[in-house]
Amino acid sequence: MSVRKLKPITPGQRFRVVNGFDALTADKPEKSLLAPLKKSGGRNSQGKMTMRHRGGGHKRRYRIIDFKRDKQDVSATVKSIQYDPNRTAFIALLEYTDGEKRYVIAQNGLQVGQQVSAGESAAPEIGNALPLSAIPLGTIISCIELRPGQGAIMARSAGTFAQLMAKEGKFATVKMPSGETRLILSACLATIGAVSNSDHQLLVSGKAGRSRWLGRRPRTRPVAMNPVDHPMGGGEGRASGGHPRSRNGIPAKGYRTRVRTKKTNRYILERRKK
Repeated sequence: MSVRKLKPITPGQRFRVVNGFDALTADKPEKSLLAPLKKSGGRNSQGKMTMRHRGGGHKRRYRIIDFKRDKQDVSATVKSIQYDPNRTAFIALLEYTDGEKRYVIAQNGLQVGQQVSAGESAAPEIGNALPLSAIPLGTIISCIELRPGQGAIMARSAGTFAQLMAKEGKFATVKMPSGETRLILSACLATIGAVSNSDHQLLVSGKAGRSRWLGRRPRTRPVAMNPVDHPMGGGEGRASGGHPRSRNGIPAKGYRTRVRTKKTNRYILERRKK
């Protein structure tokens, strides 16, 4: 994994830092695993804007990802590592011994030609998916289920990983990417290794136009608004805006919004870092 700093031959390239893409091995996606992707532009089914700053962007096709890893005890070969425009992580194309092809989230260090598998009998090696009960303590994991059979929903973005801390009874203790420590059922699947493309956080767009390519429209700073438009607007001169809060007045930066009576609070042993 590497990044490249472009030469400043144009104003937009002066501060641009791009991905080296040296981990990728194919530039054409598998056609059988593509699906159409319709943009909403932040509108709901009535056509009303419910999410601001969305719209435009390059046309994409969705890559169907196997988050469940339910083809167990069948060996698969990594055919290629590919770019996915719909996520920050890279994806790996697997071909199983019966000829079926599937996309999975690629882990750091996953190589073309490597054999991977899923299930309780799989070895705890990079790219293999195992239940938490079969993973050794201290292992770095990613793509974690929260309910058995649900499919991976946690630690899926570029460079993220969790760590298996302890196992007791039907629960395993996992330290999450946020710093939170929580209990997860031992029957839930997790993939060995950290998610690929860990250099994603080092990228610099270089110009506003690249945000438009990604489907992000311009955003007005709240302190530049009038009091009628935002709680942080108004004031004489260049006022700082007061305490940071959202458009509807909910405080930000440290204010806890999690419901105190939420049933799953009992599974959180240690809250995330402030």
